[in-house]
Amino acid sequence: MARRDASRKLASLAAKVAEELKGKETIVLDLTAVTPIMDFFVVTTATSGRQMRAIAEEVELLMKANGNHTRAGVEGRQSETWILQDFGDIVLHVLSTEGRTLYDLEHLWADAPQVDWKAEAERAAVTTN
Repeated sequence: MARRDASRKLASLAAKVAEELKGKETIVLDLTAVTPIMDFFVVTTATSGRQMRAIAEEVELLMKANGNHTRAGVEGRQSETWILQDFGDIVLHVLSTEGRTLYDLEHLWADAPQVDWKAEAERAAVTTN
């Protein structure tokens, strides 16, 4: 349970990073009851390929700064539609507006509840200060 709580906190902080870099409609999906493969999806929309890459890079720095969350894989680094970064128990999806509509991850994973990541990130900030 402690690992899952740590992953939830980190996913929420990743969402906060995305939002700080002007990601839109940022959500965190809790997949723990849906699949054993990963625990959380962080999904955000960016308005350009440059913004997509900036969000992906900053989230990677966050993961590295918070322990052994080394990136297991990345897809679409140069894409203008979708960048996926797999950190094991957390997967980051940075999509263009068109990509978000096309892939519709919220609908595909509709059984996964959304995390109140803003409250989680706020709690994480309080406990680390």
